[in-house]
Amino acid sequence: MRIVEENLRDHEGEIKLIPENLDDLWHLKFIVERGDLVFSLTKRVSHSDDKLRGDKELITVRIGIEVDKVEFHKFANRLRISGRIVSGVEESGFHTLNVSIGKELSILKKWKEEQLKRLRKAVESSKRPEVVILTIEEGEAIAGALRDWGVEEIFEKRTSYAKDYGGARKEFFEELFETLKNLNFRFLVLAGPGFTKKDFYDYLRQKDAEMAKRTVIVDTSMIGKRGFVEVLKRRTIDRLIGEIRLAEEAELVDRLLEGIAKNEKVSYGLEEVKKAKEYGAIEILLVSDDFLLKERENWAIDEFMQDVEKAGGKVLILSSEFEPGEIVSKLGGICAILRFEIK
Repeated sequence: MRIVEENLRDHEGEIKLIPENLDDLWHLKFIVERGDLVFSLTKRVSHSDDKLRGDKELITVRIGIEVDKVEFHKFANRLRISGRIVSGVEESGFHTLNVSIGKELSILKKWKEEQLKRLRKAVESSKRPEVVILTIEEGEAIAGALRDWGVEEIFEKRTSYAKDYGGARKEFFEELFETLKNLNFRFLVLAGPGFTKKDFYDYLRQKDAEMAKRTVIVDTSMIGKRGFVEVLKRRTIDRLIGEIRLAEEAELVDRLLEGIAKNEKVSYGLEEVKKAKEYGAIEILLVSDDFLLKERENWAIDEFMQDVEKAGGKVLILSSEFEPGEIVSKLGGICAILRFEIK
């Protein structure tokens, strides 16, 4: 997320921003709410004054709406914000703003602390690479970071195996690992011809199991720029992010279900989870997105999640469109994996 302009006083006012990736659109779903004023450029039909021709054309105008409904369309990569028009070419009727990646919008509202925190987190996340692609073959590696506009080359490493093949290769892998470790990315794609990428992945599993969990291997015929293009053409990035996140969520939900089966160190349902929070026992709080949107109108769930984080717990919001989130939704929409048993 990129903040273009901010004008707040006592948490009230306008923030102008640009979503830079799909995560940012997801964050905005939980930031924009009914009654907010949102302004953005949009297309409107203009009718020609020449009534004989009756021409119609699309013109770009800046429209402001009072929000009535917000919908996140993950597979279309856009956020739909609908509401009553309050400013623009005509100050009447209703309109839907289709917010996509790279489209600027302004939000005018009374900001909740949790919403500002979410926004700052999205800004910080955008400063680090979402995905790093490491193309590798024997003695040579070229890495790139995925950006909105393409892949930016970030480093190149070369070495010679002329002497002491095993030792030189291990040093090469160690140098690559140390460089990757300092990049602070989310996901890694290992690509290239031959078996070197698989050997480096095996090395990575021994050095950093968590990084290895966020890594996928892809066969390409080349390394460097052409290798980057091959990875993008195969849409590996799209699958990677979705599959890894779902895998992480599935592991946590499996832990939850195992705890339920054994009747130990879990809570589910609103009253039980509230009780666990009072004891400071929550290690991981799992909330389905449909429950979050519904309960926001009933009680201070945002403050509840913030309190869990302040106490050292992790908060994870799961999409009810996929199985892990659907399971949480069926268990009352809010569940917790606990640090210790409570009575």
